[in-house]
Amino acid sequence: MKFIKVLFALVLFATIPYLSAFAQDDATSLNNIMVKTAKVYNDIPIEKVYLHFDKPYYAVGDTIWFKAYLTLDNHRPSPLSKIVYAAILGPRDSLIQLLKLQVKNSVAWGNFPLSQYSYKKGNYRVVAYTNWMDNAGPAYFFNKNITIGDAINNTVSTQVSLKSTMAGKIPKVSAAIFYKDDNGNPYAGKKVSWSVIKDDEAILKGKGETDINGFIDINFLNVKNYNLDSTTLVTAVDNGARKQINSSFSLKPISKPNDIQFFPEGGELLIGLRTKVAFKAIKPDGLGIDAKGTITDNNNNVVAEFSSSHLGMGYFSLSPEDGKTYTVKVTFADGSTATPILPKIQTGGINLGLENSNADALTIKIQADAPFFQAYKGKTFFILAKSSGLICYAAKMQLQDQAYNANIPKAKFPTGIVQVTLFSPDGDPVSERIAFIQHNDQLNLSISSDRPAYNTRQKVKLNILAKNNDQPDEGNFSLSVVDDAKVPFDENSETTILTYLLLTSDIKGYIEKPNYYFNHPDEKTAADLDVLLQTQGYRRFSYDGILGDKYPSISYLPEQGITISGTLRAANGIPVNKGNVRLSIHDKNRSENTITDADGHFKFSNVVFQDSSQLVLSARDNARSNDMVLSVDGDHSQGLAENYNAPDEIVNIDSALSSYLANSKVQYSDKHMLREVVIKDTKIVKTVTHRDFSSLQSLSHEADYTIKGSLFQGCGEPIECIKSLAAGMVFENENFYVMRDYSQGKATPAAIFLRGQFVDANALVGLNPNDIESVEIFYKDELGMIKSLYNTNGAIVVNLKKVEPAKKVTMQELRDLIPKRNEITFTPRGYTAIKAFYLPRYDGPRESQTNTTDRRSTIYWNPNVITDKTGTATLEYFNSDGRGTYRAIIEGIDKDGNIGRQVYRYTVK
Repeated sequence: MKFIKVLFALVLFATIPYLSAFAQDDATSLNNIMVKTAKVYNDIPIEKVYLHFDKPYYAVGDTIWFKAYLTLDNHRPSPLSKIVYAAILGPRDSLIQLLKLQVKNSVAWGNFPLSQYSYKKGNYRVVAYTNWMDNAGPAYFFNKNITIGDAINNTVSTQVSLKSTMAGKIPKVSAAIFYKDDNGNPYAGKKVSWSVIKDDEAILKGKGETDINGFIDINFLNVKNYNLDSTTLVTAVDNGARKQINSSFSLKPISKPNDIQFFPEGGELLIGLRTKVAFKAIKPDGLGIDAKGTITDNNNNVVAEFSSSHLGMGYFSLSPEDGKTYTVKVTFADGSTATPILPKIQTGGINLGLENSNADALTIKIQADAPFFQAYKGKTFFILAKSSGLICYAAKMQLQDQAYNANIPKAKFPTGIVQVTLFSPDGDPVSERIAFIQHNDQLNLSISSDRPAYNTRQKVKLNILAKNNDQPDEGNFSLSVVDDAKVPFDENSETTILTYLLLTSDIKGYIEKPNYYFNHPDEKTAADLDVLLQTQGYRRFSYDGILGDKYPSISYLPEQGITISGTLRAANGIPVNKGNVRLSIHDKNRSENTITDADGHFKFSNVVFQDSSQLVLSARDNARSNDMVLSVDGDHSQGLAENYNAPDEIVNIDSALSSYLANSKVQYSDKHMLREVVIKDTKIVKTVTHRDFSSLQSLSHEADYTIKGSLFQGCGEPIECIKSLAAGMVFENENFYVMRDYSQGKATPAAIFLRGQFVDANALVGLNPNDIESVEIFYKDELGMIKSLYNTNGAIVVNLKKVEPAKKVTMQELRDLIPKRNEITFTPRGYTAIKAFYLPRYDGPRESQTNTTDRRSTIYWNPNVITDKTGTATLEYFNSDGRGTYRAIIEGIDKDGNIGRQVYRYTVK
């Protein structure tokens, strides 16, 4: 692969049409740039992971289904990595689930079950990556926000409207909040306590009461001018059932004034040169806001006017004059104004610009101001254009005039981002611009159905046809069918295989509504995309590092499978050379041997086992094995980048997902999913309670709330169930807190007791749910003894069932309990088991079918759609009971890296 790429670059270098003939020294300089650039992309190719999801958002109790596509360079299926990691992170970037997926044919698929014990309403994100990708840094990981609503445990729906105004010179924050129960009735006349939390402390707090319509207006003056960017407004509503209902709202959307930034094409505003200046206006939450304004000189003459054309972005042209200063006045769509400062006007520079409106050619425009032209007149400059890591165009020019234009045929570039860079005679990058090339050469995917319309529960037959250049194409695809009425969504906001692989994965920062540029492409969307790219940075390696021989370090190799490695040493610490190590996998009833090297290292490659499998490493087959010690290497932990897609987070989840959650509520009621229940009978007889432990006599005779042990049946990890079921408690920063106190800024952790012993939350991890008798919740310590001893507030007492008296242990049994140093039993992270998407069958007569209403929102999910040599595939499934429009989305890739996407709709009556 490396040889092919280098050869391609050299051939391209020899055959491209240069703007003028090369002198030997010029050719050497340009060749040096090309060779160093090619070295980076040959030695450190860029992998990308794209995830196709079955739908854009979810609810607690759902399952997230997805397929991973692993690509390299120009979207070719990657042969490098055979393992993809997919993680789902909570609202505070806490890791909730991590999947390890085995990659075959550059694809993998999996799912995240959204257990009601592990998830609650909020904005989450899914991150996907390979070990190899970590060399380039977490910014290259796939990153997507996922909003999750809750129709099972959410007993209050909220909608907030935030506003910031000025009361004199002091910022005033207003939050109008509407509360209603899960039946849509307003929470009228309810007491509400609120606090503003910053760094886990309450900086402001107050109380109020909802009106007859369930509304409350919360207002406060930010007298101390706190930075509200990372603050949260937490409200607690007293519902009269010995429980307060907590809701939280980020104040980031009003944390600071609107902002506008200016981006001169080529990088600088130069005196005497007419320069295209792009601008981007954003709100504090990172979303675009329309803006318009004027630029006046120091004589109060208007020299430019501007108005945004899309999502707060637009451009204007400006010719700065020597000796003049300029003032900008901006008015935003919300009526606020600003007087931002233009980038500093420079002298002695050169700019590269691009004109991308011609369908066949990309026009390069080079301008030098007078001082720069006089200093470099007749000197040779170089132009290099890259796309997907490959050098697609190289040329040189002599600076004979202040302005120079040249056309590059777009046929030289593949579809996607092209980076055009101007180099000085010394080979230093001096100006750069990125543009988007669109050949409309993606896979031609089509979907057709066997009927124009269907009935509910009727069988559907979809025919898939894939073509490349009008020829049948073999490809690997995934297809999702959703009920549009249940899953409405703005298609411009979708993340697709086209938006990700062609656009957002190659440029820095947040891209709002990325599918707008692909959904219905025309001259306006192309022009808006060109402005967007002038405001964004290119994500790949910069020339500055490459030309300075500062190559990215390689710390992690591509994983071709799971590796189990470690070291065998003698008891005195000396490595054992040529020692025998055996690896056994219990659930596979298999084992294999290996021999250590001179440093005592051993390695088992391409080990295949499912997650939670128990593995055993043994060195007992060696002479004097009793004097040997085994150790196992651990997996390296991945760093996670800042969530640059945070602006996609939804503030009012209940109202934004209202139709989806209404269906979810009925759907899970039909399934009789357990809801949180407050136990009002305080005289429940329990076999084991806190009263059995003298250390807990300070607590009240009866708990404020008790969770029965039976509720833990089927719970995978009891601590996650406790987080969900512990009424009146909130879990943050690895601690439990009394909710009513925490909402008022009293961030003192609750005490946790297990078998009467004081422990931290980690002690609850790994408990057998069948061993739990009950969990008792105390909102306060009656006598204060526990509070003073452990500096805590409230308590959670985990009671385990009584066990039979232990029988006498023999000496041999005792020896067996002592771990053997020459044998290790451990449970490393294995491949995640792949589950099948449930597909009901309605083959028989209607009267023989179940009477339960089929309320599925995802009607069909198939991550393994393969088109054959004729380019076709056929799929069959049954509709649900939902009527209206169903939307089928297919995405995928062929063996040559051609990608495609298609949306098809049909009617169900």
